[in-house]
Parts: sequence; structure tokens; C-alpha cells
Amino acid sequence: MKAKRKRSQQRYDDNPLAYVGDSPIHGRGLFARRAIAVDEYIGSYRGRRTQTNGMHVLWLWNEERERWEGIDGKNEMRFLNHADEPNADWWGADLYAIRPIAKDEEITFDYGWNEDDETEDEQ
Repeated sequence: MKAKRKRSQQRYDDNPLAYVGDSPIHGRGLFARRAIAVDEYIGSYRGRRTQTNGMHVLWLWNEERERWEGIDGKNEMRFLNHADEPNADWWGADLYAIRPIAKDEEITFDYGWNEDDETEDEQ
């Protein structure tokens, strides 16, 4: 089993700034390979466009279409975990550091919702 997990992590090993590893937050997470400066580009969320929710779907607001659109993550960014005090945030599908991130620190972002939020479909 351990060798299988290692091979899986190697699939996501092409980002020069980040790697996938075991997370104390949840399952696996994304970690800094080296120190990352404020406003430094970390990577982009890649995958097919979708309107269906799923485990690795990142929802982004499309201002032109005035609707939420999803990307079903297929790269290392799919392992990002939530934090109330994150160290990174999205500009579209691109992730940037919002504070200095130390080498081997888990990279996180705020999912931007809580259990009290309602979607338009629920209203």
C-alpha cells in the first residue's frame, strides 16, 4: 500500500514550488518545496470545466456570465485544504501566496463558505 501511495504522489510532482504529502488537516495536502514570498504565483487549478459538484471541484465566479463555474481538479492543486487563516488565495484559477509561506508548510486557502451559507438553489 505504501508504494502505491508513493506512485500516486509522484503523479503530482511537477510543480517546482509545491508537493503533495500527508496532511495534519485532512488526508493529503499541498506543501511548499521552498520558502514562498507574498504575492508569489504558486500554480493554477487545472481540469475540465463542470457544473456538477464533486470532491475536487473548485468553484469560481464568472463575472461575464454572472454564475458560478466549476473546475474538476486534475493536478496537485486538488489537494489544497481549508484554513480559517490561509496563506494563499485565488485570482481566477491561479493561486498566490497572501503571506510568506515557509518551506514544508502546508499551503491552504479559505473555502469561503460555512454551514450557514445557502446557494441560490436552496433559497
